Amino acid sequence: MRRRLWIVLLVLVALVVGTSLWQRDWFFAVGYAVVGLALVWWTAPWRGGRTTTHQEVLAMPESERQVVIYWRPGCGFCQRLKGHLGKDGERAVWVNIWQDEEAAAFVRSVNDGNETVPTVVIDGVPHTNPQPAMVLERLTSA
Repeated sequence: MRRRLWIVLLVLVALVVGTSLWQRDWFFAVGYAVVGLALVWWTAPWRGGRTTTHQEVLAMPESERQVVIYWRPGCGFCQRLKGHLGKDGERAVWVNIWQDEEAAAFVRSVNDGNETVPTVVIDGVPHTNPQPAMVLERLTSA
């Protein structure tokens, strides 16, 4: 279900926009379409492009995976972290758990069965939703 959330949202947006159009509420139809489609895009599993897989992370030498960030589209905490990291965030390895079931299983294994993101692995130690300053400090010290 989690990967199909955007489909459910898309159908709901279409119904709301369609109803507004049927009632000739042009202003509301456009507003619902803009806001609804933005929400659908924000939760789309492919958002952010193809990311590194968990298997690719494990195959990397430890020197290349000092900071690994497990995230998913539609996560406000992930957006907050990415925003705080700025360009330094490009130094981290990003793994979308909605594109990789093994990554999702790893996140569940370190979070008591929950897919809590962002889960950030710093020097091999997982941290659930860490403070951005802690992640930034590690990224800039490398």
